[in-house]
Amino acid sequence: MSDPTEKRPAKTGFQFEKRAPLILLATAFAIYIVAVIASGQAQYLSLANFIAILGRSIALGITAIGQTFVILVASIDLSVASLISATSVLASVVMDGAPSMILPAVVVALAVGCMVGVTNGLIITKLKVNPLIATLGTSLIIQGCLSAFVSNFAGSVPPEFQIFAYGEMLGVPVALVFLLLLALLAWVVLRFTKLGSDIYAVGGNEDAAHVAGIKTTRVVIWAHVICSLCATIAGLYLASRLRSGAPWIGSDGVYDLESIAVVVIGGTVLAGGRGGIWGTMAGMMIFSLIDSIFNIAGVDSFAKQVMRGIIIVAAVAFYALRSKRIAA
Repeated sequence: MSDPTEKRPAKTGFQFEKRAPLILLATAFAIYIVAVIASGQAQYLSLANFIAILGRSIALGITAIGQTFVILVASIDLSVASLISATSVLASVVMDGAPSMILPAVVVALAVGCMVGVTNGLIITKLKVNPLIATLGTSLIIQGCLSAFVSNFAGSVPPEFQIFAYGEMLGVPVALVFLLLLALLAWVVLRFTKLGSDIYAVGGNEDAAHVAGIKTTRVVIWAHVICSLCATIAGLYLASRLRSGAPWIGSDGVYDLESIAVVVIGGTVLAGGRGGIWGTMAGMMIFSLIDSIFNIAGVDSFAKQVMRGIIIVAAVAFYALRSKRIAA
C-alpha cells in the first residue's frame, strides 16, 4: 500500500509544473477581459486585437526562446540586448537599402551572433567565469564598440525585407507565424534530439551528466550559440520594423532582463534542468496581456514598471512555494 502513496506527490508535481504557466496565462486573460469590460472598451476583445497584442512582443518572444536554452543548462545570458542592437545596425548598414544585399546582411549578422555565443560559452566553460559576469562583460564590450561608431539610426532596410515585420499571411503577421515556427523547432530540438536531452541532463546535474559521458562543455556552448542566434534574429526583426538599425533598441527594450523574466514566469527554473519552450511562450503572452491591461487602465509608465516587477516576483514566489509543498 505504501508504494502507490509514495508515487502520488511526484505525479502531482509533474502535473503542476506542466499546467502552472497555463493557470497564470488564464488568470492574466481573465483579468484582461474584466479590465476591458469595466472600462467599456469591448472593441479590444476582438481576435484582431489579440493578434496585435501578441505582435507587440515578437522580438521578446524570439529572444526568450534562446534564453530558455541557456537557463535550462543553469546558465544565463545578459548580452542579448547589446547583441540585438549590434546586429540590427550591422544588417541595416550592410543592406543599405539594396535588396541584393539582404542575404549577405543576414548571413553576416548570424555569423556575428554565432561568434558571440561561442565566446560566451568558452568564457563560461573554459575560464570558469560566472555566467552573469561573463555575459555582462560581453554585453559591455559589444555596446562599447557599437557606441564608438554609431550614435543614431544607421543604414536602411529595403522594402523587401520589411515584409518580415509588416507582411501578413491570411491576416496573421508573418513575424508571428515565424515566432510560432521557431518555437515549434525549439520544442522539437529539446524534446526529440540528443542535444535536447543533454541540455536537460546538464542543467539537472552537470557533474552527473559528465560522469554519464555527456560532453557538458559542448552542450553549454551550443546553448549559448542558440541563444545568441535568437537574439540576432530579434535584431533583424527590429531592423525590419524600424526600417533601419538603432544602437539603443536592445537596451531600451530591456530584452536581457525581460527575456529572463518571461522564461522564469513560464516555469523554467533558474537552477536549470526543468522547463520548456511552451511555458516560455505562455510567459510571453502573460507579459503582453499585462502590458495591455495597464494600457487599458491608464497606468503611467513608472507605475507600470513597479507593478511588473511585483508581478514577476509574485509569479516566481508562486512557483517556489508550490514546489516546496509538492516536495513536502
